[in-house]
Amino acid sequence: MKTYIHLFACMLFVFNFSTAQTEKLKRADKFFEMKAYVKAAELYEAKEPNQKVLQNLGDSYYYNSNMQNAIKTYRELILTYKDSIDIEYYFRYAQALKGVKNYKLADEYLSQYFNKRINTQSFIDANKKATPHTFKINELNDGSTSNDFGLTFFGDNQVAFASTRNTENPAFAWNDQPYLDLYSATINSSGKLENITPFSDAINTDSHESNPVLSADGKTMYFNRTNTSKSKSKTDEEERIAHIKIYKAELVGDQWANIEALPFTSNKYSTEHPSLSKDGKTLYFASDMPGGLGGFDIYKVAINDDGTYGEPENLGSNINTKHREQFPYVSDKDVLYYSSNGHYIGYGGLDVYRSNNVNGVYDAPVNLGDGINSNLDDFAFVIDEKNDKGYFSSNRAGNDRLYTYDREENILTKYLVDGVVQDKNSKAILPGAKVILLDDSGNIIQEQTVDDNAKYLFKLEPNKKYIVRGTLKAYIPQDVEFSTDSQGKISHNIYLSLESFADAEERVNKDKEGVVKVELDKIYFDFDKSKIREDAAKTLDVLVDLMKKYPSMSIEVSAHTDVRGRDQYNLDLSKKRAASTLEYLVSRGIERSRLTSEGYGETKPLNHCDKPGICSKADYEVNRRCEFKVIN
Repeated sequence: MKTYIHLFACMLFVFNFSTAQTEKLKRADKFFEMKAYVKAAELYEAKEPNQKVLQNLGDSYYYNSNMQNAIKTYRELILTYKDSIDIEYYFRYAQALKGVKNYKLADEYLSQYFNKRINTQSFIDANKKATPHTFKINELNDGSTSNDFGLTFFGDNQVAFASTRNTENPAFAWNDQPYLDLYSATINSSGKLENITPFSDAINTDSHESNPVLSADGKTMYFNRTNTSKSKSKTDEEERIAHIKIYKAELVGDQWANIEALPFTSNKYSTEHPSLSKDGKTLYFASDMPGGLGGFDIYKVAINDDGTYGEPENLGSNINTKHREQFPYVSDKDVLYYSSNGHYIGYGGLDVYRSNNVNGVYDAPVNLGDGINSNLDDFAFVIDEKNDKGYFSSNRAGNDRLYTYDREENILTKYLVDGVVQDKNSKAILPGAKVILLDDSGNIIQEQTVDDNAKYLFKLEPNKKYIVRGTLKAYIPQDVEFSTDSQGKISHNIYLSLESFADAEERVNKDKEGVVKVELDKIYFDFDKSKIREDAAKTLDVLVDLMKKYPSMSIEVSAHTDVRGRDQYNLDLSKKRAASTLEYLVSRGIERSRLTSEGYGETKPLNHCDKPGICSKADYEVNRRCEFKVIN
């Protein structure tokens, strides 16, 4: 009897344990759906790592920038469930790897994701010489360890920003930090925040407020506020997320009042990160509203004279990708700055980009480069372009922090060599020429083939010696040496004037088909033989001297017969004679790599003698020849 009692007790324990585990998984899933990632991660960590658990656990780490744990979890997910997971996990895994600067492995997964070769380090190196500005940055703080971000200009020598410094606020389930409030402050000469004051309770509520932006007269403010209600129904997952809305507030006297959500906001999607154009007639923002290109896109909407709003307009595929575009800011010069993690190559996380307004359309964005962008999230960039100063936010130090910067012209963009490739004698431009940039040790740094305008351009570095080399088939290469000096000449305009072999040497000519040949005296072979005779060797020595004079010259040795004799016999004999000629040239010190040989038999007569018995011996002899075509 006791045996049955013990068996029943064990079964009951297993049942209760299994039920408890199931309930914990349901709780973890619920927290994950509500974007309560800290609590979700705690519960998933204790679960058996199946595919769903690994996916949600990895995402919980990833969305809170816990990159080391995200990498470990995504790696296990991909190795175990490679054939069944969504390829988006490759993207997130790669971004997590970039977050710890493991660019090599990140590039492997991004290359698979984008189906194109990605080389992040090459991009970073090239971007240093391409981005128009450099930035000197400093952290902006008051000694607080709170999360601060989204700083903007506010009145005379004042700024406004969002912060978690109000510890009396409830904790936000996403990251277990206090809810955000808006604050105003001044910045002293040492770059520290002073006179930090929260906005009134009319602005700051028990929910999140962030990303303030003020009109030029300071009387209108737009800002983010998160919905207080997360769901209407436990079964409606679309309603489980507390979406964000853009609100408008008006300054009445010295109080903010008339606070209301903008009419195009919704409980079904988020609208966030407002920014005003200089004239105050256009509001830019980010949203995941239906019909967009990706997770979040940048939009603009007209602000009418009567205070109403037009229809939101997506800025299109020049700006937006299938991933996240957020934190737009439009400067006084109508330059759009925004953050994105969707462009196929970048530093990692959200990078800040700029795009110029050209005839009403924003052009291809440019990554702002080192300083502003890091391997983690960089965002909420604002700028006073007149004074080349501004602010941005970043979590590069482990949590969201405010930074100030001074912008300077990137001197590296001024170090360059450019020019045109032309014919030395005719001065005609030479499309298709190759231009090579070498260092002073002869190592190739860059190379390009010029297009129809025959122009070339290379970015350089200061205090280095370079060689620029122009090459083209049937032309003598030209090398020009130069150096860059940070105290002197930093750019060079060099015309590469190439002389053709045909112009430089009497023995080199171009036939009517445009084939360039070295004209030598006739080479004779003994009947039915392919051995180089003494008189033929003297003739070939002329070619040896010419090829040694021009080390870039490459030659095709071709041998021909007349039509008398059997076809295959003539073909075989011509091949042997061409090969024998090549071997003689090699024996005289010409590199084999510069030579090719071909026998054409009777297939390419120079005259009409294409049948036996129709020509004189002298006419047939014209077709028995060796030719030396310049192939480079």
